[in-house]
Amino acid sequence: MATSGDRATVPGAYWMWLGGTALSLVGVQAMAFAMAWAAAGQGARFAALVPTAIVLPRVLLLLVGGAVADRVGAWRVLLASTAAMIVVTVALAGAAWSPLDLRLPLLLAALAIGSVDAFQLPSSGSMPRRLVPPEVLARAMSARQLAGQLALFAGPPLGGVLLGVVGLAGAALTNTATFLAMLVVLLVIRPAAEQSPDAGPDCGRSPNNGPGHGPSPDAGVAHGRSPVSAALDGLRLAWSVPVLRAALLVTGVVAGFLLPVGPLLVPLLARERDWSPSATGAVVAAMALGTAIVAVGVLLRGASSRPTAVAAVGLLVAAAGVVVLAVARAPLPAVLAGVLVGVGAGCFATHIGPLVLAATPLTHLARVQSVLVLVQSLPLLVTANAFGLVVEVAHVAAVLYGCAGFLAVTGLMALAGPALRRSSHRSTPAAVGHSNI
Repeated sequence: MATSGDRATVPGAYWMWLGGTALSLVGVQAMAFAMAWAAAGQGARFAALVPTAIVLPRVLLLLVGGAVADRVGAWRVLLASTAAMIVVTVALAGAAWSPLDLRLPLLLAALAIGSVDAFQLPSSGSMPRRLVPPEVLARAMSARQLAGQLALFAGPPLGGVLLGVVGLAGAALTNTATFLAMLVVLLVIRPAAEQSPDAGPDCGRSPNNGPGHGPSPDAGVAHGRSPVSAALDGLRLAWSVPVLRAALLVTGVVAGFLLPVGPLLVPLLARERDWSPSATGAVVAAMALGTAIVAVGVLLRGASSRPTAVAAVGLLVAAAGVVVLAVARAPLPAVLAGVLVGVGAGCFATHIGPLVLAATPLTHLARVQSVLVLVQSLPLLVTANAFGLVVEVAHVAAVLYGCAGFLAVTGLMALAGPALRRSSHRSTPAAVGHSNI
């Protein structure tokens, strides 16, 4: 296990930001489960249409969102995105309480969420690098992964409870409250968020910045350049660095066949097999629990010195869990399968994520993060709709078997890939150099 972060400590501002982020994620996951359950009640095709309405604007605007964050600053983008989500959740709650047909409000809310995500996700993804010294980046990211998975663990069951007690409107207002708390956190951490602990002369720092301060908000995004050119810089950088290119390609495949399992296929499987909303939420929560178990291990002991091998084995474990989920006829074995899927997903995410973030120069953090979200969103856009169509004529288990096959093949290919195999011997968050773009 890597132990490079034993002496350095994670700053308090990071823990404050992470706490606010985790709280808002609980609200997001509760509302997401409530929306998925309501959409599944309208049929498989509409159930696939709602996540598509989230992913489509996200895909179209992601590169712009990353460029905006690198120009004006991630903190400002996060502040505006959080305020926008407060408006969206209040509007959804009002629509859910009204006598309107629920399909239109669900689609409009999904489109708004996807548009906000395009700006929020790249900025949020860059925050660990902006707030944390490189020596403890892997552990800070594991803590973020743990917080996210705990939110995934708590959110769906909470969403199931809220559906039964106060309906979709209550889930939306619960999300509103968490975003209000996040707004306060962002205002408190502003000074720390606008400087970087690991900036150096090669990070795009302004000549007027003192030691310890990061690049100015528009470093690397020259005012005279075309906004389109600035937005495409993340793609150019990702393609030019072998480790980034290989990691992002594998992540894209995994996104297409692992990400839809929890939010789309599990609710459809539950409807097909007559499971209750609370039982269905428990299956999704079990996936988060499995990932959280892995994240705790990385947080306490550090990341493996062979990240590629751990990530690839994780995909094989996730594939096995998806197969068990497909054959499960009752909620209990499905919950156990969910834990297995989560463990595999956690092994992959906790070892590929730091590799991508550490290989990115500070001046391109948000733009490369936008590429990372893009390579997850584009495959999801295709597979989610394809799965919805297939489920109209076949059993959900058939789709799950297909997902397991793709995950297993991708895991084996990741083990054999030369770029990632080489990176496993020397790529750590503290050691990867910056690209000269």
